[in-house]
Amino acid sequence: MSNFSRQVRLSSTLIRGIQYRISRSFTTIECHRPTILHKKGVDILHNPWFNKGTAFSMTERDRLELRGLLPPNIMTDEQQIERFMTELKKLEMNARDGPSDTISLAKWRILNRLHDRNETMYYKLLMANIKEYAPIVYTPTVGLVCQKYSGLFRRPRGMYFSALDRGEMMSMVYNWPAEQVDMIVVTDGSRIMGLGDLGVQGIGIAIGKLDLYVAAAGINPQRVLPIMIDVGTNNENLLENPLYLGLQERRLEGEEYLSIIDELMEAVFNRWPHVIVQFEDFQSKWASTLLHRYRNTYRMFNDDVQGTAGVVVAGLLGAVRAQEKMMIDFPKQNIVVAGAGSAGVGVVKAARRTMARMLGDSKAAYDSARSQFWVVDVDGLITEERAGIDNELKPFARKINETKRRGLREGATLVEVVQEVKPDVLLGLSGVGGLFSKEVLEAFRGSTSTRPAIFALSNPTMNAECTPEEAFSVVGKHIIFASGSPFQNVDLGSGDIGYCNQGNNMYLFPGIGLGTLLSGARVISDGMLQAAAECLAECMKEDEVVNGMIYPPISRIREITKSVAAAVISEAIEEDLAEGYRGMNSRDLQRLNKEEILVHVENNMSHAKDALIKRPQLEINKIGIRFLGECKRR
Repeated sequence: MSNFSRQVRLSSTLIRGIQYRISRSFTTIECHRPTILHKKGVDILHNPWFNKGTAFSMTERDRLELRGLLPPNIMTDEQQIERFMTELKKLEMNARDGPSDTISLAKWRILNRLHDRNETMYYKLLMANIKEYAPIVYTPTVGLVCQKYSGLFRRPRGMYFSALDRGEMMSMVYNWPAEQVDMIVVTDGSRIMGLGDLGVQGIGIAIGKLDLYVAAAGINPQRVLPIMIDVGTNNENLLENPLYLGLQERRLEGEEYLSIIDELMEAVFNRWPHVIVQFEDFQSKWASTLLHRYRNTYRMFNDDVQGTAGVVVAGLLGAVRAQEKMMIDFPKQNIVVAGAGSAGVGVVKAARRTMARMLGDSKAAYDSARSQFWVVDVDGLITEERAGIDNELKPFARKINETKRRGLREGATLVEVVQEVKPDVLLGLSGVGGLFSKEVLEAFRGSTSTRPAIFALSNPTMNAECTPEEAFSVVGKHIIFASGSPFQNVDLGSGDIGYCNQGNNMYLFPGIGLGTLLSGARVISDGMLQAAAECLAECMKEDEVVNGMIYPPISRIREITKSVAAAVISEAIEEDLAEGYRGMNSRDLQRLNKEEILVHVENNMSHAKDALIKRPQLEINKIGIRFLGECKRR
């Protein structure tokens, strides 16, 4: 082979290498640089990451070989959103007398079609109308979507790992096209929003959560990844349904189950060492086990256990403020908890930890805080006499002398416990719709608090322990009410309003994820979660709290997420966990004051602006031509 031929071959190899690297890279939205990709024509229009529909400028249409493939009118963001909103409004008008679930599901279908073809517009629409569409892409509608997912499935989104993939996951993760992933939400579908085992159909909740990471936290949509880990299902209907998309076999248990989750975590962090993994809707017996197994090794958290706990603690602190007391008085609150699953245990542990910190963080402080909780499950009041009590619950099992002093016993009913304890707070995390019956609410009228609080937090709507109308009508106008799913405020007459506060995890998990990402924290500590909860509680103004509002409106979610993320970063720095993120190392972070951290967070939150999209082909060809010309001259 001649010297010239070898040089030509070398140059061709170099060009192909450059093209490959560019084709495999996605510039970050947070850098606000043009997106460079190795695609053209219909390939771009069929890719929701890059397709902007009629928003492509003429310059982009020429560069990307789109001229003639789109209608000639270039539409602004506002015009595109207006066209889409018109379609949604027509649906609402045509179906206004139909069942609400049917309308919500129809809205989800329309939004999902947009998500499939144009992510830029999808997230712009979601950000601009977060209050209206969060209940569609997230709770409560996402629960209905998961139940019907096998019939709704049109195109894949995310990754699916199953028991059939044992030994293959380390290579499978490289099938995902994005070189960098910042956020993963993973579920095994075993306990979807209190709806039970939905198997592979649970992927819908992971998709919905990540929609909020993008809309609320400004995470780059090309850097999020929903993951379904399919280890089978015990749902008889799904096992017999010929249209079911998942494995039609019984769930794996024990070491077999753990080995699959272990393999997935190892594979994910091997490819993306700095990714954050949120565990979502795992059944109670695995939620805590997996959290303890991984939390000190990987950057992960369980939203049902830790996110729910943080949101509830923030609400409990708000309820104390609504009584016109200082938050430092929180350790004096008596709380009856209905529900001892992973969410209930997580809430009680977090609330106890908050009380103990306020009391000095000593062993005596923890013992004192423990005595403020009365936990009731399906078998009634949990005491030391309970056989086979879970280790997580043992610290909260009431002592025999305590129960006798109150005239109670092991297994006492919820009504009996509420009557005798006269709690300041009635907290529902049971997943049982209507659990706070008229008898329970009438018993709660005997609360010694000047402004008792009811938290009916189970999702979706049909699983709420009671409605706000029931609570205000039976207990009285003076109560604080919070739910997990959205309800309308209640007209109490005489111009008074009974506020229905939505104690939704979306107030915290986007900020926890964003703050962890930007701090580069090695792990997600209890202190970081505590800082997030206290920050949320402080987001409320005094006049709002006095009027019965303990959570801010969803319309402020971006502002709240920014504050929560900044609080998480500050705590990570304080605990010496922060290692920095990209251009900001740990020393740089330590030099920032509170205001500068907020600016840092703001600068790293995407606003779903159109990025100028460029193809590198011409530049590469010129490099190649120049290189070849130099070879010829030699």
